[in-house]
Amino acid sequence: MSEVKTRARPQALFLTSAAEARIAALMAKAPEGAVGVKLSTPRRGCSGLAYSVDFVTEAKPFDEKIETPGGTLYVDGGSVLYLIGSTMDWVEDDFAAGFVFNNPNAKGSCGCGESFTV
Repeated sequence: MSEVKTRARPQALFLTSAAEARIAALMAKAPEGAVGVKLSTPRRGCSGLAYSVDFVTEAKPFDEKIETPGGTLYVDGGSVLYLIGSTMDWVEDDFAAGFVFNNPNAKGSCGCGESFTV
């Protein structure tokens, strides 16, 4: 009987060291009961989908779990297909700070950069 070989599933999302550090900073001051932060892509904005990062108190069965040195990032199971191959970064300058996404699946975005379409 031959052994079935399975290939490891590729990670849905890649994080820069700056994004990992920001997740660690968020988890250091997380509300009681938070098990991590969660990235989702709710329908919002003029292009259809937006990026949303929030604290979560429990993982859902289909969430993608990404362990980082400072805490766990969960990716919403319904959003994974929109994010495969994306990179999540944390960027700060004199005027703004926030997570920035390089998403090869995005076909367009609105003028203000709040939402995207696939």
